[in-house]
Amino acid sequence: MSETPAPRSAPLRARAEIDLAALRANVRALRALAPGAALMAVVKSDAYGHGAVPCARAAVEAGATWLGTATPEEALELRREGLRDVRVMCWLWTPGGPWREAVEADLDVSVSGMWALDEVVAAAREAGVPARVQLKADTGLGRNGCQPGDDWAELVAHALRAEEAGLLRVTGLWSHFACADEPGHPSIAAQLTLFREMVAYAEEAGVRPEVRHIANSPATLTLPETHFDLVRTGVAVYGISPSPELGSPADFGLRPVMTLSASVALVKRVPGGHGVSYGHHYVTPGETTLGLVPVGYADGVPRHASGTGPVLVAGKWRTVAGRIAMDQFVVDLGGDEPETGSEAILFGPGDRGEPTAEDWAQAAGTIAYEIVTRIGSRIPRVYVNEGQPG
Repeated sequence: MSETPAPRSAPLRARAEIDLAALRANVRALRALAPGAALMAVVKSDAYGHGAVPCARAAVEAGATWLGTATPEEALELRREGLRDVRVMCWLWTPGGPWREAVEADLDVSVSGMWALDEVVAAAREAGVPARVQLKADTGLGRNGCQPGDDWAELVAHALRAEEAGLLRVTGLWSHFACADEPGHPSIAAQLTLFREMVAYAEEAGVRPEVRHIANSPATLTLPETHFDLVRTGVAVYGISPSPELGSPADFGLRPVMTLSASVALVKRVPGGHGVSYGHHYVTPGETTLGLVPVGYADGVPRHASGTGPVLVAGKWRTVAGRIAMDQFVVDLGGDEPETGSEAILFGPGDRGEPTAEDWAQAAGTIAYEIVTRIGSRIPRVYVNEGQPG
């Protein structure tokens, strides 16, 4: 991921401005919503496109005591970048993964089945260091996680034997909700009940976890009974609501962290009946002006938002005209003639009337998580308020 300290006036083709003061304030707001639990800031997928290392540091400054990643490679990068005085957990493993490196880096690794337990035990034996292991229960999401019943009993028993042998420490018991972003969904109560049962079984067998956790961002925001010892906050850290049905970011005291903008590359007057972009899916209804925005689907702007994506140019809300191409798209300026180089804001907090990531999600038929996460490496991340309190 490219990073630059360039000031706001820098003549960049495009930029994703990352407000670290907003991120720190979001972490503090989330901690206040779950005062009895520790907070994990999830920084997987390069911190949802915001930049893992700067965002991780800012989150820790604001009181996050855990960091979460999907892959071990993401977690190991945090350690290499000096994030050592914070717990780091990674949960997406495949056979032959870097178990020994993870053990030696003092990562918390998630185990969902016997193959993974066997591999981490072997790695701990080779390293001569006990592994930090969190057992994941599948309480109804149907993805990763150990099934209840005999499978869970076997996994718990073998983990305890390895713990007695000094090869690992069971540091956590955890699971993940399927529908916490859908208020009142019956699976929420069912999963919570099953999680309590599976935790009780493990603890009765002798497991003494440091943390028990199931709450993701939506559960952290709206389901205090799910907070247990730790909440795992992902998209909410970046000031995005996990679901419009739950409320807007402002409803939870959150502020979007990323502002995506570009410099208008060309403004020109065209006659009516002028086709725009591939396939001429947009034809000008009359004489008008067109503005060229030099970002496209290679930068992560969703092609599905062709004809619908909103952009703020010269103080007015415009809409993508025609297809979004690999490197650029066009907006119909309706006769306005902003200067070449004027700012086109695709999304941000909304303070200046600009669209938000949720607006783009609606335009593309997806979720705001995807909008920010897909912004590619050609777009430099410019960090502001790095050394200021949030």
